[in-house]
Amino acid sequence: MSTSPAVVVRSDACLLHVPGAEIWVGVRTPGTELPERATRIEDALRRAGHAVVDAVGHSDDVLLRVHDPRLVEHLRTVWSRWVEAGFPVEPGQDRVVPYLMPTAGMLDGLPEREPTAVHAAAGRWCYDTMTLVGPGTWEAARAAVDVTLSAVDLVVGGEPLAYGLARPPGHHVTKAAHGGSCYLNNAGIAAQALRDAGHGRVAIVDIDAHHGNGTQALFYDRADVLYASVHVDPGAGWFPHYAGFADETGRDAGLGANLNVPLAEGAPDEQWLAAIDRIVDAVAAHGATALVVSLGVDAAAADPESPLQVSHDGYESAGRRLAALGLPTVAVQEGGYHLDTLGDLVAVTLRGLAER
Repeated sequence: MSTSPAVVVRSDACLLHVPGAEIWVGVRTPGTELPERATRIEDALRRAGHAVVDAVGHSDDVLLRVHDPRLVEHLRTVWSRWVEAGFPVEPGQDRVVPYLMPTAGMLDGLPEREPTAVHAAAGRWCYDTMTLVGPGTWEAARAAVDVTLSAVDLVVGGEPLAYGLARPPGHHVTKAAHGGSCYLNNAGIAAQALRDAGHGRVAIVDIDAHHGNGTQALFYDRADVLYASVHVDPGAGWFPHYAGFADETGRDAGLGANLNVPLAEGAPDEQWLAAIDRIVDAVAAHGATALVVSLGVDAAAADPESPLQVSHDGYESAGRRLAALGLPTVAVQEGGYHLDTLGDLVAVTLRGLAER
């Protein structure tokens, strides 16, 4: 079995997003989705011998087929609107933070309106208070899309494996709402781009510690894109709380094209890899001709953002099992927040994914 390093795609612009903080249960806490995440990963991958290339610009075509154009326009303009409204001065809020979300319970069947006030619009397009927008957020999120599409271009051009060092991450973004420290759904954009390139069926495998509710929602009623995820059980009190349960198997044409494998808190390699094996079987049965991996490494034992206990060996073995499918693969970065270990965790996962 041969191992050829993945081509790594990156962009300086992905460092421009500096959330500054998260608002969690009403309390301002230090942010964990830091620019240093990307620099630590890049350093580790360069040490591992991967070729590293800069992303090239792409049009909004695929982006606007995956996301509601109004969400895209909101993200493009909300920071400048926030500044124009004076919120950084009075009351002194230096990031865009929602204070009201128009939930189904609030509207109770009333038509959805387009809010005039920017502080109301913030909650129209974001479903939590953790996912703050600042002066470089749009530029970074849009650069992550270019990173992703550049990785797709490499795979379509014949590379067996390309990795997009996308930051901020994306798998919590639905068609028309962002959240979970995510702004645009990079994995969903990769899958759609692979479909557009001629792959009749695509599989997305999400190994982030948290369920990718956004990616699931994008493809929940489609048969051509399988979404399969292993993650900590949301029923045990973990984000995204309302999605990621085993009985969510797709809807209408997509029935059977969604697989969730939730794990109990503290699950070690053995249980995690058993879930990966189930997912590999599902991908093979789906008949996918291309693979997207949402490569989060926050299931690792040292990571502060989840209770799972996956080791470096577990990540490499997961990569190897996915590689055994023999599919052209685009991997995009999702979570992973323990700065001292996340670079090596990504490196060993890619080492496994590169085995052919």
